[in-house]
Amino acid sequence: MSSETEKLLSFVEKPGRYLGTEVNAVYKEKAVRFRFVLAFPDTYEVGMSHLGMHILYEIINNIPSVACERCFAPWPDMERLLRKKGYKLFSLETKRPLCAFDMVGFSLQYELSYTNVLNMLDLGGIPVRRKERRADDP
Repeated sequence: MSSETEKLLSFVEKPGRYLGTEVNAVYKEKAVRFRFVLAFPDTYEVGMSHLGMHILYEIINNIPSVACERCFAPWPDMERLLRKKGYKLFSLETKRPLCAFDMVGFSLQYELSYTNVLNMLDLGGIPVRRKERRADDP
């Protein structure tokens, strides 16, 4: 875990939301060919109770050359800290910012979460508008 992330966790109400140390969490070697982050546009507690997330996470991580990590919408206390400190929203497993992945995929369950997708893109350092993205953006 990066020292920047450790510093943030001491200021949030429930740091366990951002650790990624659950049973069955997958950590792949750094040399994988493709890095994918599976993003859930709701809080950790809601996303982790969703069976579809677990199924997709396992299926993608069963591909040897692909690493699938997870990211959830931050609670307001973490969002404030990320914005105040200028840090980017990160994955649970490696604490890599969303903008550093090859691909970001969102699991959309209902229309009310669509605005959270935009917020997560912004927090993750990915331009919200497609026309503003560069070739190296996910």
